[in-house]
This record gives sequence, C-alpha cells and structure tokens, in this order.
Amino acid sequence: MDFRYVRLEQGEDGVATLTLDRPKSLNALNGAMVDELRAAVESLSDSGARCLLMTGEGLGFSSGADLTSGGGLPDDVGASLEAHFNPLIEALFACPMPVIAAVNGPCAGAGCSLALAADIVIAGRSAYFLQAFINIGLIPDAGATWLLPRLAGRARAMEMMMLGERVPAEQAEQWGMISRMVEDDRLLDEAKTLATKLAAGPTAAYGSLRRLARDAEQSSLTEALAAERIAQRDAGRTDDFKAGVMAFLQKQPPRFTGR
Repeated sequence: MDFRYVRLEQGEDGVATLTLDRPKSLNALNGAMVDELRAAVESLSDSGARCLLMTGEGLGFSSGADLTSGGGLPDDVGASLEAHFNPLIEALFACPMPVIAAVNGPCAGAGCSLALAADIVIAGRSAYFLQAFINIGLIPDAGATWLLPRLAGRARAMEMMMLGERVPAEQAEQWGMISRMVEDDRLLDEAKTLATKLAAGPTAAYGSLRRLARDAEQSSLTEALAAERIAQRDAGRTDDFKAGVMAFLQKQPPRFTGR
C-alpha cells in the first residue's frame, strides 16, 4: 500500500512501525494524511503484525491539525472530525494488537489525541503535550475531552485544556498522562524494545484486554465482570494459552505465536 504522508514498515519481529511523514510542517495533520493513517491502521488486521509503533518523522510527533490547508475558515469546523479524525481514533482503538506511541518534540491538538490513544506512550525529554484549541476559540477534539480526564484526572485535564499551555514530558509522566519519559537519544530504542516484547506476546489476549479496558470506562462493574468472563473463555481457547501453561509448568519462558 502506497502512502504520501505516512510510512508503514513491518519488520520480521512482528512490529509494524507507522511514521507520520510531513516533517516540514511538524507532521501537521491534513485530511488526506489522517485518512492514510486510518487506512494503515486498518490494514494491519490481516498483515501478520502483532504490535503497532507510532512515531513522527523529524523534530516533532505532530503539531496538530493543519490550519493552512483549508483555504479559509470553514462553515462547519466539526465536519472534518466526522469525516477524518473520529474514524481514525475509532480505528486505533479497534486495532487488535498493542499500540505504542513514541513521542518526539511537539505533540499538539489532534496529534496529542492520536498519541494518547495508544496503550503505552513513551516520550523523549524534550517532548511536550499541548491542547491549544481554546487559544483560537475552539474546543479540544479527536477524543481529547474523553482521553485527558481519564489519564490525568479531571482537574489537571481541565487546566490543560482551558489554559492552552504546554505540558512538558516530565510533567506528563508525573500526571499519569504517559507511561514514561526517556532521554531523547534513547526514545526509539526504548520504544522498539518494548514493541518487540509485546509483539512476542499473546496477541489475542492483548486484543481482548484493549477492548475490555475501553469498554470498562463506560460500563458498570457487573457488565465489566461479564465481559471479562467471555473474553477469558476466548483467550483460554488459544494456542498461546496452551503454550503459556506448558512453559509455566516446565519453568521455561513461553513462546507465543499470536494464535
């Protein structure tokens, strides 16, 4: 599959690396680029990949939506969300494998939402997160109002969204917005090491875990328990479960195949 604004590379280790590739604009997200990201994510279901790693080319992860490509102020700013951004976020959450974001430099607006939609977010020390919509009279979008309160807590999320100020990587780690901060020169190595580890894990179980964690945000304890029961049944029927139990009994590391 050929793309203009993103690169999708799949290694023999089961890791698919999706790179935002508009470095001259700090990977600003136009409609075509967002559609390519969605197509790339959706293509992974039948690709043999077992972990997705997202990052940005050049000096930043993403500066957010491209405000220079619209040709003037649109009558309905929300239309691009419905047509492009929202389907991308839904596709990312529906991805049947672990998703890691390696955040380098600026991570703003819809780009911030894209990164925080990953399961594990690793940021370089110089990275920062920004929801600056309020500075131009808009509201955070692409899932930000759903994601941020759940990650950072309502008080910090409201401060970030209402003040429109940068949150440095170190502060984002302290707030619980991201999994960890590392030195810039170690960012990709750390992310790839973790992605390789997850790609060697029980892929079906990871997929169920992702779905359960998302649904639990909107369900009761009783509903979550019932959903876990069904997912556990399915996980228990996989080859990976059998391999995991056998390895445990033999006191050896498991060799999962993703089936």
